[in-house]
Amino acid sequence: MRKRAVFLDRDGTIARDVHYCRRVEDFEILPTVPRAIRLLNEYGFEVVVITNQSGIARGYFTEETLLRIHQHMMQELAEYGARVDAIYYCPHHPDDGCECGKPRPGLLLKAAEELRIDLTQSFMVGDGERDIKAGKAAGCRTALIAAGPDTGREITDPPDYIANSMLQAARWIVGKASKTG
Repeated sequence: MRKRAVFLDRDGTIARDVHYCRRVEDFEILPTVPRAIRLLNEYGFEVVVITNQSGIARGYFTEETLLRIHQHMMQELAEYGARVDAIYYCPHHPDDGCECGKPRPGLLLKAAEELRIDLTQSFMVGDGERDIKAGKAAGCRTALIAAGPDTGREITDPPDYIANSMLQAARWIVGKASKTG
């Protein structure tokens, strides 16, 4: 049986957007995120982080540093009873033409295959248009966090829902999932 998931962008959605976050001490989870992720966990969603990390290709930080930041994130969420089931990241430069970096759906497709996720029953939440495009290209419903870089701009591929916070997005997702089974 295939599972349903909520794919989350990292910077600007889970954590404060720090320009190329390269140190654990610069990583700061946004206020409503632990409750939102715990709610998604309680409703049986796999929670999967999907993040572009071109700072690796640019030489700003190493994959080892990124793994330490992600360990810190998971430990901090666990303190609130929240769990991330998997993390997928693109380490490439945007000019590399890879298939994994958002707005391409490569990471979502890989996660769906490896974790046995039904993309048609899943959601992508992010703070930018490339998150929405990746989610739609993978066949997910989408939610845009309004505090992101696309706030106030006309986006070419509108999301299914616009939220003011991760918690508001999680409540919308739970409501949608409850109606569809």
